[in-house]
Amino acid sequence: MDIVAVIAEGKIREAIARGELDNLAGSGRPLEIDDLSHVPEELRSGYIMLRNAGVLPEEMQLKKEIVTLQKLIDCCDADVQKKCLQTKLNQKILRFNMLMEGRRASVALSQYRSQLYRRLGG
Repeated sequence: MDIVAVIAEGKIREAIARGELDNLAGSGRPLEIDDLSHVPEELRSGYIMLRNAGVLPEEMQLKKEIVTLQKLIDCCDADVQKKCLQTKLNQKILRFNMLMEGRRASVALSQYRSQLYRRLGG
């Protein structure tokens, strides 16, 4: 065990002895562990930090904006405003499709790489 882990463990034991950890939220209940198998391993810590900060991934934000724009278009009576909103909607849909296409290519490349390594014995 390295020195930092030893110091951290000592501080935790001291806090427990003083009762500082007795009234924590969720105390006594099992941890809720998220299934992050859909998130690449190297991105998981970043994903968790962003999720805990309330930041949506770009594709989710775009989907939210697309739905909002579609609702605005459905309620809009003025043709000029409707055309402007439709242009914005088309831009968001295009951006979303480009983003998702890039992700699909990335996943396909990752799967291909894994298969190649397996065949090469790596």
